[in-house]
Amino acid sequence: MEKIIAVLWAPKAADRASFHARLRDQLVSALRDAGARHIRLNMPDDDVADGAALIQCAHDPMPDAVVQCWVASSNSLFRAPIDALLSWATSRWAAWLVTESVIIANNSHPAATGARTAGFAQMALLTKPARLDWAEWRSIWRDYHTKVAIETQSNFEYVQNLVVEPLTPDAPPYVAIVEECFPVTALRDPYVFFDATGDDAKFQANLATMMDSCDRFIDRGTIDVMPTSQYDFG
Repeated sequence: MEKIIAVLWAPKAADRASFHARLRDQLVSALRDAGARHIRLNMPDDDVADGAALIQCAHDPMPDAVVQCWVASSNSLFRAPIDALLSWATSRWAAWLVTESVIIANNSHPAATGARTAGFAQMALLTKPARLDWAEWRSIWRDYHTKVAIETQSNFEYVQNLVVEPLTPDAPPYVAIVEECFPVTALRDPYVFFDATGDDAKFQANLATMMDSCDRFIDRGTIDVMPTSQYDFG
């Protein structure tokens, strides 16, 4: 099995809420019929509107949805039905083949099939700085930053998706796509986000540690980050 992540932009004539409803109500079942499994939707909707301060935008416009799924093969010959459905759902999308690493499994707030997962899921779409070669970048991110992200945040799910290759010709040059779930109050309270409620010294320390770690493998202003509602469909 192979994992595909696609980002979708809503058609210009569609409002975002109607677009999201179409993905939940029609696209998911169609993808399942086409052979996709373990389908997940991430959508920046009204439920995460309080997280506007968390948004980082390097590639404008930001996507209106993220579709994650597993398929038997990402080979274009066998992936064609999936591609056709994504093209049916919207006029603009991009996709990548990724390898998934579950750093923290969501055992605290397990998702119910088709229902919104508790809290919110922050999606970070990462690019590689030109100052680092791929091996250096990967080592800093996977071998060093992973521990920092666990120890300085209130994340209850943490999934690293390392990009193997783009599957569409116009895909932005992401090298990884990260998903982390947080309590809903972390949308507007950085003390909750950095696991330091009521403790200013811990907050300042965790924030400084995180920023120092990120600066080692990310150039500021070059990545896309957005809070989303997460929906799992099994």
